[in-house]
Amino acid sequence: MIRAHQVQDDQQYQDALAIRRKVFIEEQGVPLHLEIDEFEQEAVHFVVYDQEQPIGAGRFRRFDETTAKVERICILPEYRGKHIGNTLMDEIEKVADSMGFHKLKLNSQSTAIPFYEKRGYEINSPEFMDAGIPHRAMIKHEVK
Repeated sequence: MIRAHQVQDDQQYQDALAIRRKVFIEEQGVPLHLEIDEFEQEAVHFVVYDQEQPIGAGRFRRFDETTAKVERICILPEYRGKHIGNTLMDEIEKVADSMGFHKLKLNSQSTAIPFYEKRGYEINSPEFMDAGIPHRAMIKHEVK
């Protein structure tokens, strides 16, 4: 059974970090100091499990009074294309909305833009490089 939920303890946080390391650092070559940043403590973290196996992760943090910034969305390669990203984003959006964040922004890797567009996010920047990977800023004006 695949389930996504907000991190509640250190073990779940370590599981989320392990997925982020595998995807961003090992697979995509993002430097450790960029992946594990100064926002770790203030962010609300999420982890996705297949039974007891962590397979995905993400986080969000306050951007302003009504906007949260979604970051570090990742799914292990062997689980991609199975709608697990939607399971993760559903939980992130639900929790963000419950905390009073009714608008979400994110910086999508350019290859992931179609995924976010299907979820109602709109591109609002030209392409830019982040950690050597092309990105575009996106926004969802109303979380439901």
